[in-house]
Amino acid sequence: MDGLLPRKTVAVGRELLGAFPAVVVQGARQVGKSTLARQLVADRAALLVTLDDRRTRDAAIADETAFVEQFPEGVLVIDEVQREPELLLAIKASIDRDRRPGRFLLTGSADLLTVKGRTDSLAGRAATLRLRGLSQGELAGEPEDFVRTLRQGVAPQRFRTSWTRESYAHALARGGFPDVRHLNPRLRNAWLDSYLERVLERDATMLPSGGQSQRLRSVIALLAANQGGELVKARIAEGAEIPKNSITAYLDVLRSVYLVDELSPWTANLTKREIGRSKAFVSDSALAMRLNRTTEQQLVPLTSDSIGGMFEAFVASELLKQQSWSDHDFQVFHFRDRDGVEVDLVLEFDDGRVLAIEVKASATYRADQFRGLRFLRDKLGDRFIAGVVVGMGPTGYQFADRLFGLPAAALWEWRG
Repeated sequence: MDGLLPRKTVAVGRELLGAFPAVVVQGARQVGKSTLARQLVADRAALLVTLDDRRTRDAAIADETAFVEQFPEGVLVIDEVQREPELLLAIKASIDRDRRPGRFLLTGSADLLTVKGRTDSLAGRAATLRLRGLSQGELAGEPEDFVRTLRQGVAPQRFRTSWTRESYAHALARGGFPDVRHLNPRLRNAWLDSYLERVLERDATMLPSGGQSQRLRSVIALLAANQGGELVKARIAEGAEIPKNSITAYLDVLRSVYLVDELSPWTANLTKREIGRSKAFVSDSALAMRLNRTTEQQLVPLTSDSIGGMFEAFVASELLKQQSWSDHDFQVFHFRDRDGVEVDLVLEFDDGRVLAIEVKASATYRADQFRGLRFLRDKLGDRFIAGVVVGMGPTGYQFADRLFGLPAAALWEWRG
């Protein structure tokens, strides 16, 4: 495995394998699940099989019990297990007979709870590890845990970076798929086109309502066109020419194959006027740009209308990646009320405290950018850790008590 970028989730995955009978690594196609699985068992006796292979699937179908019991002396790694979801019932029975940790490592490119067929959740028997595309810290080979650094009380105004608007445009265009990070734009576009076609025509068909690839393509294209925006299902249904009562099913398919992320609204009853509508975005920025037919060069001018939503979704995606390994457990939401007060990202921690982030594709900080952050600070009191305007400038900035400006690069460069 020489030359592979180290994944931050390796340490987390090994810890899970040491505690649970089964670990399920789930994520989109081509984000590195198979590679991660090999890294997780590199120091263990393991047998790796993939259900993408027809002969292996035939063996699994012929005798499910014998298949899952074939390597009792180590870890049985089953790649793309969603291809035969009924195997989960045999795995459940095997675990109930022997609950030793680290017996099974499963990978899946579709949410196992939503695939067609007779299946089982493995509740109480398996831990799930979500793998996303490469983060900016992983691409640079550097450690990153933005919320840990911020919660340590390090002064944000001291942070400096060499990242520019051109740097962010390049990062957006590169995306997080390992196989495309070194491709030129023409080859990258060819890869992304082929990737989307195969996921929608192959993996999506394993899910209820997943047999309509053209409709799915229309829906994801509309989501990419409103990257980071609020999800108005009626508008998506109209644009895709899909019955309104069917749009939820198509959105569920896109989420289940990990092409789309949603951020739920944060409803803390601060004003009893919060709006309960999710935000949605295509998970990988390069794929979103390709769906929009947007180039890296088009994002660079200050007059660009394309970069705002793209940049917000990019920042959200980086935080969701770090969520897998951060020292602090947190959930990511967004906030808006009927009076027009809004905050792009609200991170709520297990202790009830909150970190709020406003994303601006700007190199300067202005007072009006802190409006929503100031509102949450004043309403939440001691629960409010900090409010940060994340932008494209080179330096950190203190605006007021617990209100700061930071370059987006602080998410992966700031160590404290």
